[in-house]
Amino acid sequence: MSDTISTPAKWLAELFGTFWLVFGGCGSAIFAAKVVAADEATSSSIQLGIGFLGVALAFGLTVVTMAYAVGHISGGHFNPAVTLGAAVSGRLPWRDLPGYWVSQVVGGLLAGLALLVIAKGQDGFTAEGNMAANGYGEHSPNGYALGAVILAEVILTAFFLIVILGATDGRAPKGFGPLAIGLSLTLIHLISIPISNTSVNPARSTAVAFFNGNGAPGQLWVFWVAPLIGGLIGGLLYPLLFENGKLAVGGTKEK
Repeated sequence: MSDTISTPAKWLAELFGTFWLVFGGCGSAIFAAKVVAADEATSSSIQLGIGFLGVALAFGLTVVTMAYAVGHISGGHFNPAVTLGAAVSGRLPWRDLPGYWVSQVVGGLLAGLALLVIAKGQDGFTAEGNMAANGYGEHSPNGYALGAVILAEVILTAFFLIVILGATDGRAPKGFGPLAIGLSLTLIHLISIPISNTSVNPARSTAVAFFNGNGAPGQLWVFWVAPLIGGLIGGLLYPLLFENGKLAVGGTKEK
């Protein structure tokens, strides 16, 4: 990333990218995950929604598209945990972290607000419990306990960072980083939507928690703490194992 790119341009890229991630990912969950149509021939209903698979793919596609669109400007983080991991690994100056975090949270909140306004265009829509918020216990899609949610979020975020740092390593194939990162996020959602509705991104969780209510604001701390721990672990592990004279790709020692 060129040093000639201005700091405000980087902030704006992160804001737009996070907006798109939340709008596309959470929007698919709110509007398209469960769509039921009546089958007049059989007097029954037909499920036309995209389900877990569609929502997982939507999150992955938001990252792929914005990473290609603005990744060359800001690095394409769109996630405070990714920014922390990038700083820890030496890929981003620590002085840039606060501005990235603020941009990501603001972009996410703007997307959450836009989703709320659109959703309220449907008669009878109630925001409480219907804004794709993350949660544990009774607010977990399948009732997973706090410890299980924390462990899943830490592991998945750590591996997400390892994929990101590996796919954008100077030794990696050129031009394929966004695809690997987007597919990784899709896989993460396929694993953990039933567990926590998938965060691995504090900005994504913050974006809808306060509009959703129903316990989400009180549980939001988990979806800051766990992803940040995961980002920290991933940001430390990749350089330790694969850079700086340690184990290189293929298991050989770098000279």
